[in-house]
Amino acid sequence: MKSIIVTSIAASSLLAGLAVAAPPRYTVTDLGTLGGTFSIAFGINNAGQVAGGATLPDGTEHPFLWDDGHMIDAGSLGGPGTNGNAGGPNARGELAALSEISAPDPNGEDFCGFGTHRICLAAIWQKGTLTPLPTLGGNNAQALTLNNRGQVIGVAENSTHDPSCVSPQVLDFEAVVWGPKPGEVRELHPLSGDTVGFALGINDNGQVVGSTGSCADTPLVPLVAGPHAVLWQNGTATDLGGLGGTKINVAAAINNRGEVVGAADLPSEIPGFPGVQIHSFLWTKDDGMRDLGTLDGDFSSLAAGTDGINNHGQVVGSSCDSSGNCRAYLWQDNVMMDLNTLIPTDSPLQLLQAWGINDAGEIAGLALVKSTGEAHAFLATPRCDGHHAGMKSCKE
Repeated sequence: MKSIIVTSIAASSLLAGLAVAAPPRYTVTDLGTLGGTFSIAFGINNAGQVAGGATLPDGTEHPFLWDDGHMIDAGSLGGPGTNGNAGGPNARGELAALSEISAPDPNGEDFCGFGTHRICLAAIWQKGTLTPLPTLGGNNAQALTLNNRGQVIGVAENSTHDPSCVSPQVLDFEAVVWGPKPGEVRELHPLSGDTVGFALGINDNGQVVGSTGSCADTPLVPLVAGPHAVLWQNGTATDLGGLGGTKINVAAAINNRGEVVGAADLPSEIPGFPGVQIHSFLWTKDDGMRDLGTLDGDFSSLAAGTDGINNHGQVVGSSCDSSGNCRAYLWQDNVMMDLNTLIPTDSPLQLLQAWGINDAGEIAGLALVKSTGEAHAFLATPRCDGHHAGMKSCKE
């Protein structure tokens, strides 16, 4: 999705046989924090730059860009003590971000999800500057990722007060595309009969994916979920279907081949297990929606990252047991693999969630630091072997 031309060409030639290759092995890097105890990676581009959120010494979370061993603080729109995080980056190292400002939300909403009930704004980070993006007339917005054409996608409030919304949400919200020209914002209308929506993924062809529903069944906090997985193409919304359930159907990422991944609930719960059972899916125009299952013994799985599928069809996500204990996975060649089995056995990190994979096979996500119990962003890099030798991301 987010490619640098030179890197993409090299990766394409070197990975031409990846669909029949043996599972890669990885070297794992702890990306650290901005001085605090927590970080999470949400996306990665083909140059190996990573975006996400990380805490400062005071516990405040800021968006970051990690580049060649250095974590760069992308700042905040609200000054000291306000929070944010970022998706992307695109080929130019730009970030899509959400950031609080210092003002409290006049409706008491918690749109950013940090528990502070401040106004939340969408923003783009370019050349070291964080610039706010417009809403649809409401108070809040979130920018979640962007493509190499400079189009940013996410969700923005309008001015419609909706009594069906789940508290503390008050206003309706819609999926949006910002740009590529400064100040541009375009609403992506929900499916017929739905009233709200959000966008999670975009490719370089301008195709957008997300979910729509009503304000009563499409929460943004604490869980981003909706009943209808949607693909928008040329402004028209298409229902991607589901895996038999009706509560959660979310399209999270789309590659340049138009392949979509996300998460959907199953027709019924497993006896003895509470809650909705969710599985990762892969959708294609020819074959529709396919259940990717879970790792052995697990209850649910999620392909939830905005960079969750690369242009070679590799998928990443997390697979969780019935108690909510999760493992990062890699899906390729019709097989879902525990990413922890593909890293050194003495690794100081336990990989919990994989949020993004680039065309070089590098994976970014969330890991547990075994020695401290802290959660940190990680980068998993394919090791040099017969299938990956010579690749830019290859590590000895």
